[in-house]
Amino acid sequence: MEVLLVIVPFVVLGIGVIFVAFSGGPGAAREAYLTGGRRTFPVLILVLYLGLGIVVPAAVIASRGESEGAVGKLRTETPSAREEQGKELFIQTCKSCHNLDAVNANGVTGPDLDELGGLDRQRVLSAIRRGGTGQGRMPARLLEGEDAQDVAIYVSRVAGQ
Repeated sequence: MEVLLVIVPFVVLGIGVIFVAFSGGPGAAREAYLTGGRRTFPVLILVLYLGLGIVVPAAVIASRGESEGAVGKLRTETPSAREEQGKELFIQTCKSCHNLDAVNANGVTGPDLDELGGLDRQRVLSAIRRGGTGQGRMPARLLEGEDAQDVAIYVSRVAGQ
């Protein structure tokens, strides 16, 4: 669908060039437009405006569907209850600092979790307990118990997907 956003302006430009060429040049095209010399031109412009202004945006919005916020194979997989809980906790607690494509997180201070290698559950739990690498940039124990477990399950499953 994104391809249409690139192609459509060139098609519109092409239609304009064709109109000018078949009208006998820019002056004749302007005269045909202003005097209503051709009835097809206003109809063509109306159809073009409706197509670009309503149909294309509606098609782009409709194509987003349920996959918003998911990437790759995660779009078609159903998360478990613990993963869903971990996702919600990650959004509430971690999204402002960390990048994670699966939830469209664009944090500014923490590392990009999609680019870190080997993010297993134990590594995520350790980071939550210690506060990242333990250098004081992330508060330690932001989450504890089942909440920390749920976030670790979720992040270890979706990071880098």
